[in-house]
Amino acid sequence: MPHFTIEYSANLDGRVDIGAVVELVRKAAVETGIFPLGGIRVRAIKCEHYAIADNRHNYGFLDMVLRLGEGRDLATRKKAGEHIFKALSVNLDPVFKETKFALSFDMQINDKDTSWKRNNIHEALKVETVNG
Repeated sequence: MPHFTIEYSANLDGRVDIGAVVELVRKAAVETGIFPLGGIRVRAIKCEHYAIADNRHNYGFLDMVLRLGEGRDLATRKKAGEHIFKALSVNLDPVFKETKFALSFDMQINDKDTSWKRNNIHEALKVETVNG
């Protein structure tokens, strides 16, 4: 289940290739080795309406939340989170140099008793691996 949701200020359009950011996060998640490939989801939502600090329009933000299932210890989650955040942060270094910018990343653990899922992607990936 790792589901990444990225919200970002509309003023990043033209400065940041959000499609590339989505792919970067997906790859970084795979590199951690702790998430099943078939469960990884990364989505980005542009925020047209937002207010930051004293409401100067040149301020920007990118906020990412990861929702994941239970079962990974704190050390494992921290190591994975640090890897993903570093990749994202390095990619966004030019934005920090060009403008005032806020980057955040939080992990949330879903309670298995109140989280429902249905997914046939895992099985499809297994079949592909076996059959080529």
